[in-house]
Amino acid sequence: MRDASEHRYLIGLGSNCRVPGIGAPRAVLASAAGALADEGWRVEALSRLADSAPVGPSQRRYANAAAVIAGDLRPPDALQSLQHIERTFGRERRGQRWRSRTLDLDIVLWSGGMWRTPGLSIPHPLFRERDFVLHPAAQIAPHWRDPVTGLTIRQLAARLSRPLRTE
Repeated sequence: MRDASEHRYLIGLGSNCRVPGIGAPRAVLASAAGALADEGWRVEALSRLADSAPVGPSQRRYANAAAVIAGDLRPPDALQSLQHIERTFGRERRGQRWRSRTLDLDIVLWSGGMWRTPGLSIPHPLFRERDFVLHPAAQIAPHWRDPVTGLTIRQLAARLSRPLRTE
């Protein structure tokens, strides 16, 4: 469903598989930015690409990035749009969780604050724990705030970078 007002989203991008006709994970992410624009999103910012260790059973390293995108889709329709892009890159949503994937597009934050429905939670429930999300996001959206903690992306990223103090 289209909405008359514009919405902005902070998106986490990841890939750890080659895609035929596109190439290795870093090329997949570069191509995904173009696919977002082709799908009708305005890509306002794109972070530098970073490599990270896999989460879960996958053995392949990931290429990661973050993007700020804008459009007139509300969260459920934005999720459908992003999943459509994932499918065009060969993503299949079945089988083992956290397995290798051609393209992963996660809604991390939304300009409207929080959203909770079955199948979609904004903010992303695990983003505060993930360097591979926070550090790219801090490059392009350092002042965006987590509506749950009130902390900025920059503050959340710094907390992950700082060693824990023990007494």
